[in-house]
Amino acid sequence: MMQLYMGRPADAESRLPREQRVYDCLDSLGITYYRTDHAPAETMEDCKAVDEVLGIEMCKNLFLCNRQKTKFYLLLMPAAKPFKTKELSAQINAARLSFASGDAMLAYLDIQPGAVSVMGLLNDAENSVTLLIDEDLLHNEYLGCHPCVNTSSLKIRTKDVLEVFLPAVRHSYTTVKLNGES
Repeated sequence: MMQLYMGRPADAESRLPREQRVYDCLDSLGITYYRTDHAPAETMEDCKAVDEVLGIEMCKNLFLCNRQKTKFYLLLMPAAKPFKTKELSAQINAARLSFASGDAMLAYLDIQPGAVSVMGLLNDAENSVTLLIDEDLLHNEYLGCHPCVNTSSLKIRTKDVLEVFLPAVRHSYTTVKLNGES
């Protein structure tokens, strides 16, 4: 049975280095966060039980690229909202968006498929990834995300992600408005 914890796990040393870096970063920034550990969450359906424990809805995180694979985007959007490539492409002036490969995800964010998260931006020292956030998420008090692994989930104040975490990892974001329409 999943439980809600405040802060890093007591056994953090036994966790993957990519997960440890997230806790180290959040702790060094003084960001309060809640955590639950769970079986691998690979789909939004898997996240529903996690949502109940955290008391929020996990957001959908999509790692995208342009056709030439020269520009990469991390899109955060509400879980229930359908994603329409054409709708996003028009807003960011990028034709032919598609899902980026697992290799690109690992190279740029040090994340494997199923664990995509805004927390991965701490591994993007070259600022190769553009963060896009659906405007509906900006109204939420909390944001749900993975700590770069899909066996734990975090609940962090949206304000702390936007105003403390992102500046600390030298990233900004672009607001997009997705309606789920083509």
